Amino acid sequence: MNPLDLPDVQSGPSLSNFKLTRVGVTGVKKLVYIQRPEKSSAIPLVVTMDLFVDLPASQKGSHMSRNLELVSEIIDANLKSPVTDLESFCANTAKLLLKKHEYATFSEIKAEADYFLERIYPSGKKELEPYKLVAEARAKKTGEVTKLIGVKVIGMTVCPCAMENVRQLGNYKDNVVPPTHNQRNITTLMIEVPGDDTTVDANDLIGIVEHAFSTPTYSILKRKEEAEMVLRAHQNPKFVEDVVRDILSALLKKYTYLPNDVMVVVRSESEESIHKHNAFAERVTTFGELRK
Repeated sequence: MNPLDLPDVQSGPSLSNFKLTRVGVTGVKKLVYIQRPEKSSAIPLVVTMDLFVDLPASQKGSHMSRNLELVSEIIDANLKSPVTDLESFCANTAKLLLKKHEYATFSEIKAEADYFLERIYPSGKKELEPYKLVAEARAKKTGEVTKLIGVKVIGMTVCPCAMENVRQLGNYKDNVVPPTHNQRNITTLMIEVPGDDTTVDANDLIGIVEHAFSTPTYSILKRKEEAEMVLRAHQNPKFVEDVVRDILSALLKKYTYLPNDVMVVVRSESEESIHKHNAFAERVTTFGELRK
């Protein structure tokens, strides 16, 4: 039998007749090359992607192999012509996905990649520290495209509540910083990037998040550096709520030029050391709402 004569089961009628919001593939790994203005050569990123379209009530299934075909086509082109940023790569993929799926009215791409940024350690030595670069894009049949760039950063928070309780129980003087418990914090910050001319640098987002922690964390620390970092963190105790609010404040100061309708997502989780649960805080908003 000719392969072209094989039945197209996906295009058959749906017996249940329910529309599905997202249908697609997850965990697709590809090598994407990003060309940044300050770099002489393109940066290779191992990107893990999720690709979705909506499915009309009348159709049985989505043609998922088209998602993988499209990604392969885009990656082949990317080798010759690197993209300027990950969010634009996702936005372009989302638009092309709608052309591949003529029955779809909505597409969405989510991407995550390991990312390394040079940081100065407490010792003064420069080293590359690991982060996560995240990007999302959504496209509609009407032509509307939304793209977001973001980062996922690990740092340290110190609990203010336990600190004050220890102060009272231990009769610590006001000028003495009492001990408290530490938390490993993981914060995700995402910002919508409007249009093609506006850029939001992931390095700046990493800096904003790290500044909101009690202290950043580092891969390599000697004993003296560990002690100094713990002392600094205890002088800057933070609830998980404080981390989110400090990031929102910093965003308003940094991005005065972004329009009011630009979306912001800040999600922070502190992994508790004295509980079996974690502490979590989030704000999904717009710059307009924050400016009020």
